[in-house]
Parts: sequence; structure tokens; C-alpha cells
Amino acid sequence: MDSMKLLVSLERDWAELQTERCWDCWAGSTDRISRGRRLTSCGCGQRRRSFKTQERRLHLKHRSRLELLMAMAVEAQQDGIKLFTSRYYAACAAGGLLSAGASHVLITPLDVLKVNMQVNPGRYQSVVGGLRLLLREHGLSGLWKGWGGKLYGYGFQGACKFGFYEYFKKSYCDAIGPSYVSQYKTLIYLAGSASAQIIADVALCPFEAVKVKLQAQPHFARGLMDGFPRVYSTGGIYGLYRGLLPLWGRNLPFSMIMFSSFEHSVDFLYQHVLHMQKSDCSKGTQLGMTCIAGYMAGTIGCIVSNPADNVVSSLYNNRSQSLWQAVKSIGFPGLLTRSLPVRIMLVGPLVTMQWFAYDSIKVLIGLPTSGGVEHHIASSANEKCSCSEREDASNTVEIAMA
Repeated sequence: MDSMKLLVSLERDWAELQTERCWDCWAGSTDRISRGRRLTSCGCGQRRRSFKTQERRLHLKHRSRLELLMAMAVEAQQDGIKLFTSRYYAACAAGGLLSAGASHVLITPLDVLKVNMQVNPGRYQSVVGGLRLLLREHGLSGLWKGWGGKLYGYGFQGACKFGFYEYFKKSYCDAIGPSYVSQYKTLIYLAGSASAQIIADVALCPFEAVKVKLQAQPHFARGLMDGFPRVYSTGGIYGLYRGLLPLWGRNLPFSMIMFSSFEHSVDFLYQHVLHMQKSDCSKGTQLGMTCIAGYMAGTIGCIVSNPADNVVSSLYNNRSQSLWQAVKSIGFPGLLTRSLPVRIMLVGPLVTMQWFAYDSIKVLIGLPTSGGVEHHIASSANEKCSCSEREDASNTVEIAMA
């Protein structure tokens, strides 16, 4: 049942109550006085309490949820993309593709430096010195090695990550039920981001394999077009997906921490900094909160995922033949600290740009900015009400609000 039918149904039920119709047969009622109490009777022979009693019970127990459902139904009728439809998820995927691909291309020089600091830590010991060394040895074009892998690889990854996150977030909210979403929202954020990231890294992995080799081995290939055949000829499909497990080890913790931190940061900023509901703020203010929450989330996720990022670079450049060998050669302190400053410089602004671009695209097409589960709770309640319409009309309102 669509939102218009839901709204009409709710308004009909409310109007029927006000005409004092029987809840069993919906026949017109007549009033009589019995022992000083006003009773209602109808053609089915059932006695019912007065409408005032029915109204009071409905009013006290269900009014807020009824108003919420009706407001959501009215909102869903507005022109544009409706929430949690196939068009909505496609729009989120397109926003993720554009925001992730473009933002990753912009920081390609820092990414080239990061990979070389991880593979050759003796030569590239600082950010400024490393950039000078790269510029002197490889020229300006050397700083942009692997930009194609970042544009396409991280673009596809962003499409899967943001699009599937919205899908899994809604699915897990529906599975838990609207009554428990607020209580278990952290688990929803973690499970939704992990599910989306598993799919996203499968799309990214072949591009990452070529990109890392291009950045650490300048003479390996000129770009993606000749890089893919060379990687495939030496290692086959395994060569393209050799780093999938460590990639999951790097990106799964990062994505789970990043999405969860972002969601909680958004809640914190609105509740304890602005002291306002998000819907009461202007779009400019909402995008500003998105940027602040994005930088906080990116920095926390970067620290958590740094060890796995070092292992990925070591494996792809043949510095180690196995995960255990990579961990031993880098050492525990190196896993935590190697290339961490440049990654914070890289990932913090990167995640901020991604969230800002992603939410800007959503705003431009008429969708709400990211963060929160209010729309998910309302949508789940809406769907419950729609399903309850299949029941007997006499119980429509009570079942929908239960």
C-alpha cells in the first residue's frame, strides 16, 4: 500500500470513530442510557463503551504515533525521490561514486607518498622530504601515478559502500523493529557498514593491486590499461585479489569505526552543541555538521586501520610473501606508527570531502543529509501500518500502532 492510501486509511479510521460506529460491524450506532451510563449498540447486537471512552483510550495511547505516520505519509507524497526505494538506493550509490572517486583523485600525490613511505621507509622518512624526493626523481607526473586506479577503483568502492550501507542499515532496522532501533543503533551502524564494505572491497581489490604497483614501481606500467594485463599475466586472478584479506582487514575496521563514529558524531553535534533538531537547521548548517563529523570519523578510523594498511602495501610490492612475514618484517611499533602522520593528513580531509560531497549531492536532489535513524523508525512503523491494513477493518488503528 502506498503512502497516499495509508493517509486516506488513517483519516478514514479517525472519522469513523467520530461517527460512533461499532468496532465489529461498522454499522451506525444508537445511544441509550443504562444505569446512568451512556452505551452504544448497533445491528450486530454488541454493546460498546461510549465513543468518548474509545477516543480517550486511542488519544492517550496512540495519538503521537498516528500523527507521526500521517506526517511521514504526507512527506512521502512530495515530488522527488522517495526514501528507501530502488531510486533512492541508486541515487546514494551515484553520490558515493562521484564523491569517493573525485576526492581520492585529489589526494593522489599524498597517496603516492604514503605507499613509498610504507615500502621504502629508509628513503622516505618525512612528508616534506618525501615529496621533494619524489618530485626530484620522478617529476610532477610521478606524483600522480595511479590516479586512474583511484578514480575508478575507489569510485566503484564508494558506490557500493554508500549505496549498500543505506540498504543494509534500513534492512537491519526493519529486522530489529522500530521499537528497538534506538536501543541497538550502534550495532546497526556496525553491521550495516561491515556488510557494505565486504562488497565494496571486492570491487576495489583489482584496481588497488595495479595502483600500488604503479606507485611503488614507476617502470611497472604506464597506467591501468597496461597494468591490468601485466598483473594478470604474472599472477592470474589470484594476483588481482591477492590482497583481498588484508584489504578487508584494513577497510572493515575503518569502515565500521568511520560510519559508527560519523553517526554518533552527528547525534552529538545536534544534541549537545547546537541543541536543535536536524530538521530545524538550514541545509548549510547541516552540511557544516556533516564536515565536522566526517573529519572526526576519518581520524578515528585511520588510527584503527593503520596496521592493516602497512601490511597491504608490503604484500603488493613483494616485500613479504605472507601475512605473518609482513607483520614480522614491519614490527609491532611500525604497524602502529609507520606512515600514520601522512595517513591522518590524507584520510581526515579525504573522508570529510567524501561526506560533504555525498550529502551535497543528496541535498541537491531533495534528500535529507546523512545521520540518524528517525526516518528509518518512521518508515518501519509506516510499513507495519500498511501490513496491518490486510487485517479486519475493525482493528486497523490498534494493530498499526501496536
